[in-house]
Amino acid sequence: MDRRGWIDKVVVGDAHRVFLPDLGARRAGAGRFRGVRLIHTSLRPTGLTEDDLTDLALLQLDAVITIHVQPDGLPGAVQYAYLLPPDASDKPWRVEGVPSVHGWDEDWLAFITDLEAQFARSPQLERVVGQAGAILVGLTLRNPREARRSLQELERLADTAGLRVLDVVLQNRDKLDGRYCIGKGKLQELVIRSMHLGAEVLIFDRELAPSQLRNIAETTDLKVLDRTQLILDIFAQHAQSREGKLQVELAQLRYRMPRLAIMPTAMSRLTGGIGGRGPGETKLEINRRRAQERVTRLERQLRKLAKNRALRRKRRKKAELPVVSIVGYTNAGKSTLLNRLTRSDVLVQDQLFATLDPTSRRFRFPEEREIIVTDTVGFIHHLPDTLVQAFRATLEELEEADLLLHVLDASDPDVEKHQEAVEEVLADLSLADRPVLQAWNKADAAVPERVHDLVDRYGGLAVSALSGEGLERLLDHMERLLFRHGRIDEVRSMDDIPNASIL
Repeated sequence: MDRRGWIDKVVVGDAHRVFLPDLGARRAGAGRFRGVRLIHTSLRPTGLTEDDLTDLALLQLDAVITIHVQPDGLPGAVQYAYLLPPDASDKPWRVEGVPSVHGWDEDWLAFITDLEAQFARSPQLERVVGQAGAILVGLTLRNPREARRSLQELERLADTAGLRVLDVVLQNRDKLDGRYCIGKGKLQELVIRSMHLGAEVLIFDRELAPSQLRNIAETTDLKVLDRTQLILDIFAQHAQSREGKLQVELAQLRYRMPRLAIMPTAMSRLTGGIGGRGPGETKLEINRRRAQERVTRLERQLRKLAKNRALRRKRRKKAELPVVSIVGYTNAGKSTLLNRLTRSDVLVQDQLFATLDPTSRRFRFPEEREIIVTDTVGFIHHLPDTLVQAFRATLEELEEADLLLHVLDASDPDVEKHQEAVEEVLADLSLADRPVLQAWNKADAAVPERVHDLVDRYGGLAVSALSGEGLERLLDHMERLLFRHGRIDEVRSMDDIPNASIL
């Protein structure tokens, strides 16, 4: 029934269910309903069902109303439900009732007009230009604490990508659902929640299989991303150099090629915006053959650029300039430290993966000894394999390093987890044998006892790239690690150097 009281459609079902017809497109505008009510009779005194409430939310109906049938066949009590704005309740709807349909004298047009006005005024449904609303979805099988930590990191990734996080959902399961990752029932709850909050994007804190992405996309009209797509999007935003853009496009294509079979249902919604921007954006609709051709071409171009970089490394080696590569977890303060040591102006932002393209600067010790200091891309938990493969040429810079300066954020409560993640990536790159000097950065923002405990347990030095605290001792250690008797030391282990990890 529409708002004028005219019957729009009559549907006959059975004692169990009614199949609703296509109601057409929704009305445009934030918080606007479809303009029709669903009114049905109930042969049993069960009231509104979960299916009724789900239809209310997914179809954005004005209301769902059930009229109970009395023993004499006449209409009796009424139960009805309508949607609520997100700032009015945690639940997306409210269920009410009246004893008899004959005593229901509600001015429905005034009621629904006022309700739509409440939705329009809701700050949570207010559209922010260039900032889509997102719901983050996590799944834990064994370790809820680890899953919550990962979701906090995913929230920072979403913020870096320019998304507005509206809700974070964590589901505990015994095993992963092969079709939907989180289970169909939970997915339907998420779709309803997204309607309630005005979310446009669902982001899963794991890499979805192509079949899972297809099944989820068929269930919802929302944009669906996984952790890998989100990281790829951030890399696409931050790539500045030609090589960086080529590497990002290569990683995007390698990720999307196995998923081209689900086009256009799921990934066509990724064209442009979050998850679909960057150098590879216009390649979303290409077929498998053309994608493979593009991958081959990109690999050829990157090999050529890698040769040029190898020549530069060869010249540096010939000049006997030792190389210090700054490594660490993303947003640990690597670029700030590079700027402080070399008086540079490398971009520094309080965001994940603010630095993507490697930057090298010369640094001179007081004894006229020069070194090359290189800032590299930050690492992260579950760094996608497609990114590691695409950036392997860039990460080859680390193979030529005489010393790895591992920067850690001492103020981060998860710094030890970050330390493990970086060491795992270095091991995967066969760099575990490189000499490493650990710098516990942001010591001025951390609890002093915590910093001393970290240094006592793991070695290294407490520093602050922002204030300059501890940098003189850091430089002294770097010089002693790199030079002995006026020459570069050929060391391969920290055990070869006395007092290498003294505070």
